[in-house]
Amino acid sequence: MVFDNLEDIAKLTLKEKIELLNPNNSFEIKTTLHRSNMMLNPLNLKHLNRLDSLKADAVTLNLEDAIAPSKKQEALINIALFLSHIKETKSEIIIRINPLTLGGIEEIKFLKDFNFNAVRLSKVKNRFEIEQVLDILPEPKEVHISLETKEAFSSLHTWGNISRFTRANIGILDLLASLNLPQSLLKIGNPTIAYILSKFLIDSKTIDIEATSFMFQDYANTKLFREFCLWESELGFTSKACMGPAQVEIANEIFKPSKDEIDRAFEIKKLFEASSKNGITGFMHDKYGFIDEPIYKDALNLLSNLK
Repeated sequence: MVFDNLEDIAKLTLKEKIELLNPNNSFEIKTTLHRSNMMLNPLNLKHLNRLDSLKADAVTLNLEDAIAPSKKQEALINIALFLSHIKETKSEIIIRINPLTLGGIEEIKFLKDFNFNAVRLSKVKNRFEIEQVLDILPEPKEVHISLETKEAFSSLHTWGNISRFTRANIGILDLLASLNLPQSLLKIGNPTIAYILSKFLIDSKTIDIEATSFMFQDYANTKLFREFCLWESELGFTSKACMGPAQVEIANEIFKPSKDEIDRAFEIKKLFEASSKNGITGFMHDKYGFIDEPIYKDALNLLSNLK
């Protein structure tokens, strides 16, 4: 728990909370597999108080559409308060800001000196918005985006070579609305949804950023959530947005490489590197079949995701 006595914190006025802020609070920033990215509402102090013990690989503190305009200042100050007093975390900490013209710039300026991993930009339409954020955000903090507009969907593949732009998160419901497509399409195996997800994933990989699949909002239906995770894993995703601990547990299980896959990758890496020293970069192996450079690179990709 971040605070031992949360009742006292809940009684504080916004002014009293501001007096307790400490942007110099230092704690180790985690970088993980990013299998699960759990959204938290910063108006819920009980959820924020567990920020140091959640099992999600990443936690996104949401300032955007789930927060009413009249409550955005309170949510912003709550985030700063908990970042001021947390001593450790097992998760990456990401802050989802509002669109830049709707308060996002001011939110970055307020939070930029506190300790966290990344800012996530909402409703982004062009690469210039990302560059605007990076002009304000100090290193080594990164920028993530929510891909929710048809403009971003059509042009993401052209947004390469932006320093510290490292991840895109697809907001499927907003994107469908932007494309004037019905939410009823959102079913496992639907060809339009498969195309949207595949294009998003490949476009992200083309510009060397990671891709997180959409949030499944029927959080009580863990059976269907699991089925979606399995399907998205087959499409090539390694990361999923989550609502609540039950979804986190499933995503962590499904998107984590198996022990057999990890052992195979380590062995192929060792075999290929030993053979390469002798000038042989293509050879047969009794257990793993033909091993050459593409097989070796695939093993390296898997192992790099373990960091």
